Amino acid sequence: MRLPLSAYVLSLFLFKPIFALPQEQSGAQEAVSIQTASPKAPSTAEDDGGPKYTRFNGIEVPPMKELNGDFDKDVKEGYWFIKYHSPYCHHCHQIAPTWQTLYEFYYTSNPISQSQSQLNSFHPYYDFHFASIDCVAYGSTCEAHGVNSYPTFRLYKNGVFEKKFAGTRDLQGLSHFVEEVLESIKPGSRPKEGVKLPKVGASGVDVNAKPDQPVAKDKDAAAGAAAGQSHNEKAAQAVAKPSADAATTTTTGKVTQPTTEIAKVDRPPKKASIPNLLGNSLSLSAESFQKLVTTTQDAWFVKFYAPWCHHCQAMAANWAQLGREMKGKLNIGEVNCDAETRLCKDVRIKGFPTILFFKGGERVEYDGLRGLGDLIDFSKKALDVADDVKDVDAAAFKKMEETEEVIFLYFFDHATTSEDFTAIDRVRLSLIGHGKLVKTDDPILADRFKISTWPRLVVSRDGRPSYYNALAPRDMRDYRKILGWMKSVWLPIVPELTASNSRGIMDGKYVVLGVLSRNRPDEFMAAKREIKNAALEWMDKETHAFQLERQELRDAKQLRIEEAEDRGDQRALNAAKGIRINMEELKRKEVGFAWIDGVFWERWLRTTYGVDVKDGERVIINDEENRRYWDTTVSGNYIMPSRTSILETLPKVVSSPPKLKPKSTTSSIGLLLFEIRKAFHNHPYFGFAGVLAALVTLSIWGRGRIRRGRGVAGGLMNGSSGHGGVGFFKLDGKEGGLSGSAGSHGGGNQNGKVD
Repeated sequence: MRLPLSAYVLSLFLFKPIFALPQEQSGAQEAVSIQTASPKAPSTAEDDGGPKYTRFNGIEVPPMKELNGDFDKDVKEGYWFIKYHSPYCHHCHQIAPTWQTLYEFYYTSNPISQSQSQLNSFHPYYDFHFASIDCVAYGSTCEAHGVNSYPTFRLYKNGVFEKKFAGTRDLQGLSHFVEEVLESIKPGSRPKEGVKLPKVGASGVDVNAKPDQPVAKDKDAAAGAAAGQSHNEKAAQAVAKPSADAATTTTTGKVTQPTTEIAKVDRPPKKASIPNLLGNSLSLSAESFQKLVTTTQDAWFVKFYAPWCHHCQAMAANWAQLGREMKGKLNIGEVNCDAETRLCKDVRIKGFPTILFFKGGERVEYDGLRGLGDLIDFSKKALDVADDVKDVDAAAFKKMEETEEVIFLYFFDHATTSEDFTAIDRVRLSLIGHGKLVKTDDPILADRFKISTWPRLVVSRDGRPSYYNALAPRDMRDYRKILGWMKSVWLPIVPELTASNSRGIMDGKYVVLGVLSRNRPDEFMAAKREIKNAALEWMDKETHAFQLERQELRDAKQLRIEEAEDRGDQRALNAAKGIRINMEELKRKEVGFAWIDGVFWERWLRTTYGVDVKDGERVIINDEENRRYWDTTVSGNYIMPSRTSILETLPKVVSSPPKLKPKSTTSSIGLLLFEIRKAFHNHPYFGFAGVLAALVTLSIWGRGRIRRGRGVAGGLMNGSSGHGGVGFFKLDGKEGGLSGSAGSHGGGNQNGKVD
């Protein structure tokens, strides 16, 4: 006989195991779970792949609640302290252990130590909860609450936003915020001197110990005791239930008294995945690219190619060898854009091959040479820069200066916000191959670089600092503006000229270019040292001249103000005070310094400048903007890589007009075309008028030529006037002269034949 469906459902409901509330043992403070008489007691530990439980002060702590799309429903009751984070934010990863320790510490705390009731534990007593939300998975929820930077900590009460945490992002700062909220919920319930905090990542702390730094707070102990007594009375009423409710019923109808069992979790830590385990270049599809590259924090160096591309075919062997060289260090991949058209379109691939470095949702394009050594060198630098921005002190920074020519140093303090750090994070990949980026709060470094405002960004090139002077908060958080400044200063004082950086070095300025050879190591090092000394001395002179010029303008302004005051002329006085000293208007053409490998670039140097490094080291002062250069001093000798030779020649080159005659880097015809193009660029209206005048002149000349041509043809071809006259050629006698003959009624050969 079959049971009706309703009876079957009712039987399941009646015989379903009922779990009693877990109780907390006094003194030992250990969490307990209720074991039923079912075949297998439910364990509080997670199954494989589930959330991981932890233990703090001997008490098992469940995983922190991860909010999802039902945000408003989850937080509609009680207090909720929520961390908004992103899996791609390294600051979120840094603060994660602190956030977890904070949660474990408060979850296991006992507000009323003399109570043995579970209802007097932290969460029920204060109705205060911790939670996190992944803003990548639930971006619309984060946007709806106005969160656009990570990590962000916000407090909610009964589903309504209360306030945002704005203190220092450490355990002490977060705990101070929580203590203030708890004190407002239950006045007088918190310890007067504060709480003893554990170390980040610790598994326990002495709850009876005094805090390391007692906090002087005015707390009402009597009010706290009264609040505790009131809560105890409510808790007693809540647990005053029939004993049968605390028992569990099995499917056989037997009643079993609850027993205690401590759940144990003993799982080995997950091992970090080793990149490029097989030492090859992995062929990526759209699906594997999404899974392995864009949604992970792993670093990838990926080549986008087409099988028919000759340049792709030429670098195929080097790319395969790169995979072997980077085994266990860096993931190497490749995408066939003929097969994965949609993927390449989404990545905005414009040509082949295109090589991109990916890390944590950010990317940067490799634009260097495609030799194996160049690819390996970039890969090593990329791995170094792609890591989190390192925190250094004065000793570590001094050690870095011995090996790094360009170091960007970010100064921060306790008030630096996550928005400030986010801007720095977004530019670090762009610095691959250009410089190191580190951060510090060391007072010794702040004193060395004369830092008085935070945050502040400085670049040190060979020990010489340059400052990012946009100090407004929005400027310090504008990563595009920061990157633009970094590009202007990320070259060393005397960089090597290569194919990838040549435009940045040569365009728009005079460049003192040393032609050197590594084949002569001693001369090479001595020449580099001399060029660098010349560069530093020239920079000092330019700085001094700039300061003098600015002071002259200030003195002139002050003179006008004093003159107007002496005359009592208020209008002139206001005009003088309104004068703004803008040094940008007086900006002169910049002078840069660089060196080039004369052996590697031998052919280009010989055809462009007529220089052969086999004859010895030389120096060229180049003006790429005007296609000209100087290679001799005032005395007619070649400019040598020495501080004296460079500094005595350079002022005569940069003067307007130059006091030394330049040479051209192009032919006469090329120079003429360049001058025409330059005239059009500098004076477009005059250039357009010149083209129009040239076209009109050419048209008039052409029409005159056409008329004259028609006149000559008419004189030769037309016969004399007469009725029905026909023009013809006549060979007259032995001389062969041409003459016309009238076509009249009687005379002449009218058939147009040649006699």
